[in-house]
Amino acid sequence: MTAPHPAATTHAEPAAPAEPGPPEAVGPLMRGIAVLRAISDAGGRAALSDLVRTTGLARSTADRIAATLARMGYLRLDGHSAALTPRLMELGNAYLGALRFPALLAPLAERLAEELDESVSLAVPDADGIRFVHQTTRRRAMSLTFRIGDLLPAERTAPGPLFAADWDETEWARWRERRAADPEDRGFPAVPPRGPDSGGPGFEERTARAAERGWGLDDQLIEPGLIALAVPVRDADGRTVCAVSAVSHTSRHSAGSLRRSLLPRVREAVAGMERTLRTAGPAPDVTPAGLADWTGASKQQLGAEFLESLARGLTVVTAFGEGRPELTLTAVAEATGLARATARRALITLEHLGLVVAEDRTFRLTPRVLALGYPPLSRTTLPEIATPHLTALVKKVHDSASLAVLTGDDIQYTARVATGRIMSVNITLGTRFPAYAASMGRVLLAALPPEERAARLARTEPRALTPRTVTGRAELAALLERVEHDGYALVDEELEEGLRSLAVPVRDRTGRAVAAVNVAMHSSRRSVERCLTEVLPELRATAGSIEADLRIAGRFSRIPAA
Repeated sequence: MTAPHPAATTHAEPAAPAEPGPPEAVGPLMRGIAVLRAISDAGGRAALSDLVRTTGLARSTADRIAATLARMGYLRLDGHSAALTPRLMELGNAYLGALRFPALLAPLAERLAEELDESVSLAVPDADGIRFVHQTTRRRAMSLTFRIGDLLPAERTAPGPLFAADWDETEWARWRERRAADPEDRGFPAVPPRGPDSGGPGFEERTARAAERGWGLDDQLIEPGLIALAVPVRDADGRTVCAVSAVSHTSRHSAGSLRRSLLPRVREAVAGMERTLRTAGPAPDVTPAGLADWTGASKQQLGAEFLESLARGLTVVTAFGEGRPELTLTAVAEATGLARATARRALITLEHLGLVVAEDRTFRLTPRVLALGYPPLSRTTLPEIATPHLTALVKKVHDSASLAVLTGDDIQYTARVATGRIMSVNITLGTRFPAYAASMGRVLLAALPPEERAARLARTEPRALTPRTVTGRAELAALLERVEHDGYALVDEELEEGLRSLAVPVRDRTGRAVAAVNVAMHSSRRSVERCLTEVLPELRATAGSIEADLRIAGRFSRIPAA
């Protein structure tokens, strides 16, 4: 396990590069990253005209960058605006996978949050700030709102003094320079601005105390009411790789009671985390090949609108990952399929932007990679992932499409895109139907383990909603077995007369069916046979697209079903 390496630059991060960079830097890559940062700082969506103002780029340049990023699947263009897509999270996933410990320690952090009934975070140092790499939040009215990838000034956090204990004089000088240049923390959009006298003075003293005690405290430095306690996690060599932070509110604890109540249990959890790091075997090295091979074909298809050097440069980031925390130039070139000279220029550019650090002929990603869209996307919900794909499906089949989850013995609609027909299926979000009589319900029931499926049927008292509703338990059991075998469910006028619906499951990274998608129509629109030949392939393709996004978005983040 290697310690995370802080980025080599300060954190007044302009959307556009402040200087042209070294002679070998790739201009389109620098400008493309500036656009991604600008959209991320805007919350994940921005008008193209706003990007021109924010980045200082020409409109034609911004348009070409947006078209390239859309081709990569990193942006979705909607008229004159651009929105980040879950696919972009593969860049941050490369960093988190290379770091490895977010995956190893997340279950222990979640267990700690459950025991404490408080939000728990994992943070790493990023120059003179900290960046979150894992969040387990508690659902209550006043709860933690930070996201994976959010950057906070070290002096206003509980983990900050723990990391600052390892700073040399150059790093302290950089911190003082940043504090003088940005006394209100305007360069940290994840935290509220502060007055010039809050948080800064006394940081050196807090750092000394944290180094002596082995824990750090944030007593309302981020904002009034928020308090946090942090303990460092060290690897087998004694290096601090991250900090565990438990966060509460002054309505629940004072700073003193937080320390008395939580510190023993947090230390116990940290000891378990350190054992996990020591005993974890080496990560499997699944070396990719040809990651950038597709860029040539895209350039041929889109011509001047596709900036191949931007696409290739971002692909270099994905060469890193689990089992590949540090790579040589040769390894990067082999993984991407790029010429060594091309890979070298991309790495030089990424290093200039603080996304990569070079050390002893190897390169490694820095936490700043998470600034490329991860904070807004890490709070993405399943309905938000599904809706653009449902929209595309409706344009193809010209009938309404929906997403639903299993809630008790019912299904509940959580996303829906309606067709523009005069006679269409009218169902609102939040609507619930008995699972046994709905196509999406049958898909989700069929995906349950046989014992749970049988138990649900045994406690259900099916009633006829139309003359065609199947109500016999034995017949329903046989139907569900067939749905499990076929991978889809078609319900014909059983939920409502005249309504025909076709559904397939949506599965997460583990293969568990977490939702279902359907297309619903009046029975006069298509025969059952036409539903299976015309709609089912499109419906399955849509579910596959949602699942692809869900696999990327859910690798290090918990995706809410609603």
